Amino acid sequence: MAFSSSTDPWVDRALRVFPGGSNGEFGIPPERLVVPERGRGARIWDTRGREFADFTMAWGSALVGHAHPKVVEAAAAAARDGVNFASVNRRSVELAERIGSVSPCAERIRFVASGTEATLLCLRVAHAATGRTKVLRFEGAYHGQHAVGVAGMIHSRPTDLPSCDAAGAGAPWAERDVLVAPYNDLATTTRIVEAHATSLAAVIVEPLHRCLTPKPGFLEGLRAITRKHGIVLIFDEVVTGFRLAPGGAQQHYGVVPDLAAYGKALGGGFPIGAFAGRADLMEVLEERHLPGPRYVWSASTTGGNPVSCAAALATLDLLLQPGVHEALHATGRRFREGLRTVARSAGVAVQVLGDGPLGQVAFSDRPVTDQASWLASDRARGGRLMLELLDRGIFLNPMGTKLYLSMDHSPDLLDRFFEAFAEALPASAPVR
Repeated sequence: MAFSSSTDPWVDRALRVFPGGSNGEFGIPPERLVVPERGRGARIWDTRGREFADFTMAWGSALVGHAHPKVVEAAAAAARDGVNFASVNRRSVELAERIGSVSPCAERIRFVASGTEATLLCLRVAHAATGRTKVLRFEGAYHGQHAVGVAGMIHSRPTDLPSCDAAGAGAPWAERDVLVAPYNDLATTTRIVEAHATSLAAVIVEPLHRCLTPKPGFLEGLRAITRKHGIVLIFDEVVTGFRLAPGGAQQHYGVVPDLAAYGKALGGGFPIGAFAGRADLMEVLEERHLPGPRYVWSASTTGGNPVSCAAALATLDLLLQPGVHEALHATGRRFREGLRTVARSAGVAVQVLGDGPLGQVAFSDRPVTDQASWLASDRARGGRLMLELLDRGIFLNPMGTKLYLSMDHSPDLLDRFFEAFAEALPASAPVR
């Protein structure tokens, strides 16, 4: 069933006040714009009362589902005692202890308000701890809205690595201080690290790079080469944290970094970020080191606020129940296999990517394992597919990025997606 694109006054209002009618990246054409009104579990309803099956889940932050009663009740109870103190508080202490009990690298922790701040602070800690200037990141990764987080992400063609394409970063200096390596290519990455070892403060990586799984030995190789040269290894666990396992990608893939950044699923939909790591690295945040050079000034007005921390504690209560992650992985496997089955039946060559409760479709007849092979896929068709799914009642990010599943994605809801996918595949084909 295709949804009508008739005018909604809330769409008109959104288009008047937001660039492109969006708060960032969704890029939905005006005639297809959706303005959510409310959500429950893995469904949302827009301002016209239309129901959508949600496969973006607030970009993965609602892993336990929208408006989970336990999360909402915990946050409401905390708010009655004071929304924010801009200080360590009882709930933030409890949450820090809880994270430390499941995260292999988290000897010390600090809270911020978002994943962007978490990755930024990891990098600043690495610079101060090592006294070095450069950072190595991987082609096509996203590490937040700061310059290093975006540099090397949005270019549309392969570049001369390790040179960094600073497009979209708003920071020309990134071309000097940021090196870029190909994900899943340990040999090339090792050569780049060896050539710049004395100036490299950190290697930052999404262990699950977008939706690309690490090849056997890749993360282990990064751990070995960074340890050899005293380079700080940072895992951006904003997506993978608490999603792939209680201890995140570190536990799931069995490789422990020096620092890690968290966000998204931790808050159950509430805004939160955290960065954590080895005590000897995190000590650069202590005021006794002021004014430096081994000192990083860091504070957050809303980081660790009791409302978000209460929501996070309730979220972890849900996620850390026995069998939850096994069920999330089973849902992800069923989803990805269903995508393959529908595509085979339609005679369409696709690569289905992902791990845990994550999935993505790339239109290609060759394996997609890195940015170069991703760029070689038919991304234009991928964008059309997303819009066709949106027309059929599937809420998602049409930029062609990952699809997020939650604890509330039942077999019936997956079947609803597969039905829409079967209709959308031929509709997304190039017009000849």
